[in-house]
Amino acid sequence: MDAGKLIGRGLGFPPRVGPDGRMQWSEGERNVREAIQIILATEQRERLMLPEFGAGLGRFLFEPNTVTTRHQIADRINRALAQWEPRIAVESVSVDADPQDARAATATITYKLVATGARERLNLSVTLAG
Repeated sequence: MDAGKLIGRGLGFPPRVGPDGRMQWSEGERNVREAIQIILATEQRERLMLPEFGAGLGRFLFEPNTVTTRHQIADRINRALAQWEPRIAVESVSVDADPQDARAATATITYKLVATGARERLNLSVTLAG
């Protein structure tokens, strides 16, 4: 069976228009990756009809770039993905200081697609105070 049908399909993120003038769709692994990015980029209470949705990583904007803060970010990512993305099983989340920017941390999320067992990895930069 086609992985796109197994995993799902949705509007592309960010929304984009194709050469035919229609909205572009994403499916399969790309759709899952885009959904993860949406969850992690959304602040809680940002969606009026679903106020609990999102990871709420913006709350760390003025926090110091310490081991404790990075552990809290990893925990927040784990909980948000477990709650909002049933198509994946998170294997690990590591959050490390960005060696190029003292005000940033890099989250590396390793997950497995439930439908296919394929292992994927996503990196995300989180801005902190420094």
